[in-house]
Amino acid sequence: MAVDAKGRPHRLKITGGHVHDSHVMDAFLNWTKPPLAIVADKAYGSAKIRRQIADGSALAVIPSKSNAQTPVPHDKNIYAMRNIVERFFCKMKDMRRLATRFVNQTTNFRNMLHLFAIKCWIS
Repeated sequence: MAVDAKGRPHRLKITGGHVHDSHVMDAFLNWTKPPLAIVADKAYGSAKIRRQIADGSALAVIPSKSNAQTPVPHDKNIYAMRNIVERFFCKMKDMRRLATRFVNQTTNFRNMLHLFAIKCWIS
């Protein structure tokens, strides 16, 4: 999920539980109006993803993994804003139907997420 500074969703990608986060990063790049910075967790810390973000003229604010041979510095103040995404998921989990995924078909689940996104945008 990609959210803006106000916690409103902009992009969404649903994958299986076995798919690593970094494999769907392409869904969160290629903006018509590129963001100033893309804040992500350590799962997105590969050199390829950092290069893709830089090619999109955005700043990659991603901490390095603890076992990285050459750690890449990041702005800790901007990275602290990642809690906006975490708060979005917490708010989403307040809806029991989304948290427990009562709807098994992906299209129906995506539609439920779209309804939730509309709720976030109007409130």
